[in-house]
Amino acid sequence: MRGSHTIDHWDPEDTRAWEAGGSAIARRNLLWSVVAEHVGFSVWSLWSVMVLFMPTEVYGISTGDKFLIGAVATLTGALLRFPYTMATTRFGGRNWTVFSAVVLLIPVSATIILLANPGQPLWMYLVCAALTGFGGGNFASSMTNINAFYPQRLKGWALGLNAGGGNLGVPAVQLLGLLVLAWAGDTEPYWVCAFYLVALVIAGIGAAVYMDNLDGPGVDTAAMRSALKNRHTWTISLLYIGTFGSFIGFSFAFAQVLAIDFRAGGQSAADAALHAASIAFIGPLLGSISRVYGGKLADRFGGSNVTLSVFVGMIGAAAILIAGSGSLVTMSVAFVLLFILSGMGNGSVYKIIPSVFDAASRSLPLDAAGRAAYSRSMSGAVIGIAGALGGLGGVGINLVLRQAYQSGDGGSPAWAFIVFAAFYAVAALVTWRAYVAVPATAAPANESAPVSGTMTS
Repeated sequence: MRGSHTIDHWDPEDTRAWEAGGSAIARRNLLWSVVAEHVGFSVWSLWSVMVLFMPTEVYGISTGDKFLIGAVATLTGALLRFPYTMATTRFGGRNWTVFSAVVLLIPVSATIILLANPGQPLWMYLVCAALTGFGGGNFASSMTNINAFYPQRLKGWALGLNAGGGNLGVPAVQLLGLLVLAWAGDTEPYWVCAFYLVALVIAGIGAAVYMDNLDGPGVDTAAMRSALKNRHTWTISLLYIGTFGSFIGFSFAFAQVLAIDFRAGGQSAADAALHAASIAFIGPLLGSISRVYGGKLADRFGGSNVTLSVFVGMIGAAAILIAGSGSLVTMSVAFVLLFILSGMGNGSVYKIIPSVFDAASRSLPLDAAGRAAYSRSMSGAVIGIAGALGGLGGVGINLVLRQAYQSGDGGSPAWAFIVFAAFYAVAALVTWRAYVAVPATAAPANESAPVSGTMTS
């Protein structure tokens, strides 16, 4: 340790050091990373709940505008993952976690002011939603930081737990919104925001007291440039668009889709919002939990094999959506299934990343320390890039649904579901071609099977 919160010469692959106290340090940093990322995800998803408190006749915001608000929040959260990926190397994991929690006090406070004063122009809601995107950037810095703390054999579990705990911030804010809707109606959303003002302060203080900075090789601009030239970065990003893009896109859109269907059935706006909120949180909740198990399954069976199975399942779930369009029960079940599968895919895709570059490092003329540094920096860079591009899938989902509901065929989302199914089919084909269909003789043990045959960049 140097100073009170900086660790020199961290080597998680040193088994003796790991068992002598390294694992306890890693767990402590993982715990508070999960807390901060969890709250960040909740703030990022805040407007998926706030739109339920915004009757069109009061705020002048249309259904299409609400999908646009979700798309803007998703977009900024995705784009901010690029700089956030390098932030922990530049400023330290502990320091950046504290900053990234505190800065979110700004959009949460702005949300309170906007909702307390209905009738503002649309651009003000869009700016506020964009600021909540800083919470989406937290994912990249958190995942890059935790990737550096854990050994290769535990990365699937650690990254899955870190990401899954963060993803739980989505159903958490939606469940809190449901409780406020049931208790106070759609006129007092401030309780949701007030809770997160307190939660952000707790997360910032906890990170400051209990987390550490790692002094050593990490993700910098050189690593990012190298990653951008590596074809695995783009292949993995495509897969992550299908998994995480689906998770975050549906997280923003699911409640709106349900509310529209409830209102089409004759319910008032207030009742439709309440009933939609009572169902919407279930999908993100199960998707967040399944991410952890997706990582564990990937540790055992290989990230590529689990990912291929996930996309096949998502094609089937999308087919159910297409066939059951118009049936609220069928659509709800299919959406929940998509959440579960996309969550598992999030964990399995991120297992592929360190496996790819660990395998690649073995062919380099470097010593053990050099190979570990290469694997760590490249994995961290690709985690950030894939996380950013994956988030753009959520933007696409909200825009496609927005267009579907505004189209001239009566506002049916069926053709949007066809677009989703087609993308999952492409992603399944890419997974099979790039990471599964390799000669068995070229495959090292476990995950490396889909990696070894495709190592050149």
